Amino acid sequence: MTSIDRNRSAVAPTGRQTVEKAQPTVTPAVNTVKADGAKVAKKAGDGFETGPARQVSANLLGGSKPKDKVYDGQFVGAGGQTFPPGTPLKDIPGVTPRNNPNPDKTIIYVNGILTPKESQSSDLQAIADKTNAKAIGIHNSTEGVISDLAQCVKDKLDKGTNPAVDTLADTLYSELKAGRDVQLMGYSQGGLITARALFDVERRLRIEDGMSKGDVQKLMGKLSVETFGAASTKYPDGPKYVHYINNRDVVPTLTGLGGSVDPLKFLKDAGAGAVVHRFGDGGLNLANNHSLQHTYLNHRVPFEQARANQF
Repeated sequence: MTSIDRNRSAVAPTGRQTVEKAQPTVTPAVNTVKADGAKVAKKAGDGFETGPARQVSANLLGGSKPKDKVYDGQFVGAGGQTFPPGTPLKDIPGVTPRNNPNPDKTIIYVNGILTPKESQSSDLQAIADKTNAKAIGIHNSTEGVISDLAQCVKDKLDKGTNPAVDTLADTLYSELKAGRDVQLMGYSQGGLITARALFDVERRLRIEDGMSKGDVQKLMGKLSVETFGAASTKYPDGPKYVHYINNRDVVPTLTGLGGSVDPLKFLKDAGAGAVVHRFGDGGLNLANNHSLQHTYLNHRVPFEQARANQF
């Protein structure tokens, strides 16, 4: 874990160029993932994709705390295996696409609230299948809705510690210093964690390594970042971004970069050159509207295609 001064302005700089595009409502098919050889329909939202209703109730009431907290900030690989912070990415057997056991790309994924490790493993498989890449998770553990939301507030204010933030920041710093490109995905609070980690890396390169602002942005250009329904309103310049926002999802529209109509847009910063892809999908089921597997991954296109605004 690095020691980084976390005091920074809560208001993002303005004037950044973003490319935005809204789409009409579509009705996606429900994604399915296999569990013990059988197909199981995936429902929506942080922690609402876990399956049995009793698991969701346990998460809401904080019943998963003793079990899931031990994985906070750890890497999650194939078969739900966990690895301690600092483990080199090359030593982690990631989740691979079902039709390609040897992908040539790796994606690091940070989950949202109310998501135990088992549910993150399900997300990792869905991401691997969708992207044809190996997926490695950094686990953002759940302690129930009250504790999880309190942590979101701290992440928003950049106060206190979050093991997932520290693991991601240290990993990105090490990979960048080694000259390697990195692909990231952050969903819901995971997008907020991603933004916080990126600001930490930026600060560490400036303060500890003495790099100029221009050199930092150039180095961080080796990062490709995708967010889905993220709860962050600001991102540092340098990385290449694609932000997916469902206009019918209250998480990003109220706590993130905002929907297609946003009177507070001038206070938000998607990162220089970011592509912000807004679409309308879903109905009255707010959980489905926020779901990674049921909604967001259905709208995801290959990264370079998205960067060209071709959705």
